[in-house]
Amino acid sequence: MLNVVVLNGGRGAAALIPALLSVQGINLTSVVNAYDDGKSTGEIRRFFRMLGPSDIRKVQELMLPENDPDHASSVHLFGFRFPLDADRPSVLAALEEFAAGTSPGLVCTTFRSSKINAALRRFVREFLDGLAVSEKVMGEQLDFSDCSIMNCVYAGAHLAFDRNIEAATRYIDRLFKLKGTVLPTSNENRKLVALRENGEMLYSEAEIVELRSNVRIERIYLIDEILDKRRFEALSLQEKRWYLERNDSYVEVSPGVKLALQQADIIVYSAGTQHSSLYPTYLSRGLAEAIADNRSSCKFFVTNIGADYETPSYLASDYIRGAHRYLNLSDGRDYTMEELFDFVLVNESHLKRGDTYVEFDEETFSSMPVRLVLDMFESEAAPGRHEGPKLVDAILSLYEQSSALA
Repeated sequence: MLNVVVLNGGRGAAALIPALLSVQGINLTSVVNAYDDGKSTGEIRRFFRMLGPSDIRKVQELMLPENDPDHASSVHLFGFRFPLDADRPSVLAALEEFAAGTSPGLVCTTFRSSKINAALRRFVREFLDGLAVSEKVMGEQLDFSDCSIMNCVYAGAHLAFDRNIEAATRYIDRLFKLKGTVLPTSNENRKLVALRENGEMLYSEAEIVELRSNVRIERIYLIDEILDKRRFEALSLQEKRWYLERNDSYVEVSPGVKLALQQADIIVYSAGTQHSSLYPTYLSRGLAEAIADNRSSCKFFVTNIGADYETPSYLASDYIRGAHRYLNLSDGRDYTMEELFDFVLVNESHLKRGDTYVEFDEETFSSMPVRLVLDMFESEAAPGRHEGPKLVDAILSLYEQSSALA
């Protein structure tokens, strides 16, 4: 059995994860951070003071077993969202009926497995009880508009497992008999913010994701509490930097992630949005150490194909240099590139007209101590995105070659 760990975001590995799962003999672990605070996930985080389960849920959905008798019901459940104009009393009534067992199914979905039905009822009950108290404490009501039902289930599981997001994630993994494992980077609830090079603050993960500007992000930070925008904007750029650097809260990597990295044969840094999905993961204390100290593993870095608003002017080398920077910020140790990366996979095709592609800067790579793999990794069926099977073929082939030489 080959142990493969992928560091990815919610959507960034949509091509890679299924391709890896299709290969026999691979034990796959996906590592994601849970700092998402947009829309309904932000509501769940506010009312339950927890990490955001949305990216965990998205990757778990990719791992639902197709041969399971409850597959269709599971897919429906993981993808179900209440409508934008959700009627709060109707939503609460439906959830109450389901939790009490007086309704045959939640969101028109029933499961053959009595274990799944019982667990879902338990977690929905925990969610409703917790929400009732939180709303009284906060003096507000949760908005169910476009809310994922699995976010509610996760909030209940989070309470049921003593506010441990990793324990809740592992239980849901086993409950739905997932083909792989998804683990949150850390169990510590932090808020993600960013400072741009022009001094402008981005006060949430949602603002980072929704950024529409060519001004680069200078640095991201993990902090304990939401900042008061009005007061913080009154600070000078120097004062903003001073405050953020001294209130940056490095979280400990979760025990499960650390163990998975220590036992990995292959570690993959997936493509994806850097400042919201990947760099926050790299900031976890102990993560870089586990990667660097696993000298028997083969480490692959996958660069993005297309540019995005978070990284508007990034060249291919900027992606790996950014990863190296944030991995080094996590611990007091100065990791070399050779300790963290073996191969970097860069796409050389431009199949989609009118799109902005990440340019390959050959001269910079010539001075980097990594082995470059330049090839057409772009999907012909979906230009602008990676071709999962081709990525996996390249990774496994290079791993086999390296193992033969070891």
